[in-house]
Formats: sequence, structure tokens, C-alpha cells
Amino acid sequence: MMQIIPVIDLLNGVVVHAKKGHRQHYQAIQSQLCASSDPLDIIAALLAVHPFQQLYIADLNAIQKLAYGEATNYAVIEKISQQYPQLDLWLDAGIAHTSDLAKWQTLKLRLILASENFQRLEDYLALKSGQQDCILSLDFFREGYQGPLALLENSAYWPQQVIVMSLADVGANQGVNTLRLSQIIKQNNTAKIYAAGGIRHKDDLLLLKNMAAHGVLIASALHQQQISSADLASLAQ
Repeated sequence: MMQIIPVIDLLNGVVVHAKKGHRQHYQAIQSQLCASSDPLDIIAALLAVHPFQQLYIADLNAIQKLAYGEATNYAVIEKISQQYPQLDLWLDAGIAHTSDLAKWQTLKLRLILASENFQRLEDYLALKSGQQDCILSLDFFREGYQGPLALLENSAYWPQQVIVMSLADVGANQGVNTLRLSQIIKQNNTAKIYAAGGIRHKDDLLLLKNMAAHGVLIASALHQQQISSADLASLAQ
């Protein structure tokens, strides 16, 4: 059964609409599921569509290391953790150094190690060694892969779960980069590979399932109601 994981992008305490990785231009989300951009309202609306078991959170304050406002969305994420203890929370908070871990260790969540945050493979390996249940995100922007090349080329460095994050396709409604995904799936047939970016509708989900993707991360297609409760229920069978 392929896992369907909804995504929320947090910026200054509200959910924003991620589009093509242009983070500096993200605006508060306008969802067809609810009239609010409050994270707790958005999550309630998503769970009304489908009983999701995971939730991916991108803390854009932390990822962008913003000089203004709060350094992270910790307070909001703490509320999410408390109000939805049944959810398996996956968090990308721009983790780049062991010093970045401390603030999150009081919460029940799984940390994403995103390749874009590492210039050296050694820095990634130092963090991975202390995080047994971490998830790797291989990050692809418009200009290509961002991160240590050895991390992309040698799957021996990968943990059990790997996200193929095609940021240039996020929110673009233009489909999935299936060539990239198939190449990465072939590199390691024991890792669980998750597709992120470009999912439009049920047919895209079926395509990814047939490609042996273990799961997908989705935001825009859910908020624009291009993927329905019935679609998600049929995939869960």
C-alpha cells in the first residue's frame, strides 16, 4: 500500500502555498478545503478528507534561516504534536549541524536531513549517525541537485526512507519527474522511496504506485480538490 502524506509549509506561523521552490514569494494558502491558513484548521480539513497517518511539515523560517521574525515555528509545531498525537510528524527544519537538533528533541517527530543543507558529505554523515530514524531528502531545484554529489550517487549513505524532492515541480501542476524518480528507485531496491513535487491527480498516484514508489508527498492537489477522498480510499485498498 502506497503511503499518501500531506504537506504543510509553515512561514511565520501560517500555512503558505509552496510553488516551484521560490520560497521568498510564498503567500498564505488559499485552500478549497477551508477558508483559513491557520495550521490547526488546515490539518483538521486535511483529516476530514482522509485519515492520514503521517504529516510532513516544512518549517520555512528554520530552512531559510530568516533574520526577521521567529527563528523557527516551534510553538506551532508543538501545538500540532499535542493536538494530533496520532500523526507521525516528519519535519524539515533546515537541519545542518548537531546544534540544530536540541530544540526539536523534546517533540515526538522524525527529522528530515535535506541534502540542500549540506556542502560536505561528512557533515551529513555526522548527523545521520546520531539519528537512527531520520529521513533523507534528495533535493532538486530548477538548476538541479543541491547537496554533496556523493550522497546522490552512492545509495550506501541513504537511510531506510528517502524523499525525492523535486522543488521545481512543487505546486506547478505539471506532473511528476518520473525519469528522475525511476533512476533513484533503481539505485537502491531496499530503500523506501517517496516522491514529492508535481502530483496532480489520481492517475499520477497510480503511475507512482506502479513505479514502486513507497509513498508520495502532496499539498496543492489536495487543496485544489484535484484528488478526492474516494481517490485516496481506492489507493488504500
